[in-house]
Formats: sequence, structure tokens, C-alpha cells
Amino acid sequence: MTAQNPICVALDTPDIARAAALARALKPHVGYLKVGMEFFYAHGAKGYEKVAAEGLPIFLDLKLHDIPNTVGQAMQALMRLMPHPAIVNVHAPGGAEMMKAAAEAVAGRAKLIAVTVLTSLSKADIDAVGFDPALDTAAQALKLAKLTHACGLDGVVCSPHDLAGIRQNLPRDFLTIVPGIRPEGSSAQDQKRTATPSAALNAGADILVIGRAITGADDPALAASTIRAGLNAG
Repeated sequence: MTAQNPICVALDTPDIARAAALARALKPHVGYLKVGMEFFYAHGAKGYEKVAAEGLPIFLDLKLHDIPNTVGQAMQALMRLMPHPAIVNVHAPGGAEMMKAAAEAVAGRAKLIAVTVLTSLSKADIDAVGFDPALDTAAQALKLAKLTHACGLDGVVCSPHDLAGIRQNLPRDFLTIVPGIRPEGSSAQDQKRTATPSAALNAGADILVIGRAITGADDPALAASTIRAGLNAG
């Protein structure tokens, strides 16, 4: 299910006025806004609601990872936000029972997705934290995506490099949200596994998470509209 406008802008700032101004300026050019830990921990529900009031669907990216009861209770609290987030997430390595508890708490009021392998992690990184050394990042992401699907969630967050296996092995309506998106000429910054917007979309991404390439531009609205025009042309 590729979004009509697949661009999701990461509002990675603790500045509530800047976040609201970006939401307002970007509304004609993007499909979603991502509100992450930095902003939500600084401003909580009031900050979320100020950004959501600008009218774009919100991906509330808090990556919950705890025991099932705690995650379920946390998700119930997030479902009291108004308007509801369009998308919420957990970490797939939290396990099946945790993901099922989250799904029960969300009860279809938002798309619930799970993070597979962070785009900042290399093969050496996942080996160091105890993942199966026989699996590369793509195989590990696929294993976690299959578990996510079996638990009844709506999709995953995955690297553009891990898309091929997920698209080949899971239903097409299983949502793929893909960070690590860098337009041609952009720095990779703290990401290790990146792709251009067109390459990720062509590989099967549904939603493209783009942050500093848009929010750090002199004219964020122009940067977003340029990326969208490139996707339409491609």
C-alpha cells in the first residue's frame, strides 16, 4: 500500500514552535510527520497535539520495548491522544507476547508496526549485541518481519537494504516504513544503511522517512517539494 504521498518528515527537534512551524509549512508537500522521542519526551501530549493540529497524519515513533503488560498499558495511554496517531511502533526484538499486547491495546485505532534492525546498525553491531551471527542484517530483518506479521501487526520499520527479502516473503499489504533515506548528494550522517528516495520506493517502500535533508534545508518546503517531484518523475 504505497501512500499517495509517501514522504514522512522526521521532526527531530525539541523546539515546539519550530516543530509546529515546520508542520504548517510542509503540509502541502508531504504525507506524514514523524514525532519521535526527542520531541515527545520534551513536550508530551500537549506538544503532540499542537503538531497534530496542523492536520497531517502523525507517525508517533516511540519504539516501545518492555514487558508485555507495560507496553500494553503504554499503548492504551497513547491511544488517548487526540487525534489518534496514524502509526505507532514497538521494537520487534521485544518478542511475540509484547507485540500481541501492543496490538490488543491499539485495537485497530492506529497502524501498529515493529522496528526490525535500526539503520544505524551494521552487521558487526548486531553481532556484538547478540543477534544470530549466521544472519546478515537483511536476514535478521526478515526473521523479525515474519514474527511481526505472525503477531498480527500492520508492518515494519526496516532499512532500504532489507526491503527485498521482506517484499518477496510477506504480503504486499504488509506496510514498510523506511528510514535512512538520503537524496542524492546528502550526507549519510549517523545512518549506515541508506538509499535515495527513488531507489527505496522502487524497492517496495511504502513510506519514506526523511529528516535533516528537509528540516535542515534553508527552505524545507522547497526541499520536500523537490523530493516529491523527483519521485513523481521517477
